[in-house]
Amino acid sequence: MPKSMYSLILFVLLCLFSTAAWSAASLKKCNATLEKFRALGNVPEMLAESYGYAILPTIGKGGIGIGGAGGTGCVFAGGKQTGKVSMGQVTIGWQLGGQSYSQIILFRNADVYREFTKGQFEFGADATAVALTYGAAAGASTKGASASAGDHKAKGSWKRGMAVFTLVKGGLMYEASIGGQKFKFKPISH
Repeated sequence: MPKSMYSLILFVLLCLFSTAAWSAASLKKCNATLEKFRALGNVPEMLAESYGYAILPTIGKGGIGIGGAGGTGCVFAGGKQTGKVSMGQVTIGWQLGGQSYSQIILFRNADVYREFTKGQFEFGADATAVALTYGAAAGASTKGASASAGDHKAKGSWKRGMAVFTLVKGGLMYEASIGGQKFKFKPISH
């Protein structure tokens, strides 16, 4: 790969991560995003069953061969904010474009919530089967769990005590995966 291509990739990744850092999620943004998810599929029912959840209002993702994603959000349990979360992801493989999306991760019970909030948590490569994507996402592959463009009625399900929903905000990217997402939790003092 020519040196100019590496420079372009580095520039895209730096822009992506600086944008994610600049738009740190506030409680207001988290609550507004939660309301958008409440209008989708069976999210309200699954929220009612959840011990807690993490919500990331904006995740920016981009790549040309090598890609990255990043965003920040809020974590809740028992209806109260318990902390903040940041997410980062680096991907290698065929991918092209840029995209922004929102994400909510539901925790069915206290054990799953505690595992996520231990400090650092990572979705493995097989995690794409856990996610359900709403909105238009060209080439998004979640092993049959993705919704078609404009479909807001598709239903999610629990996998290993979690349910992950993403809502595409804008952009077009060939490759949409949650595999390899790394999360850092920081508790807040009340």
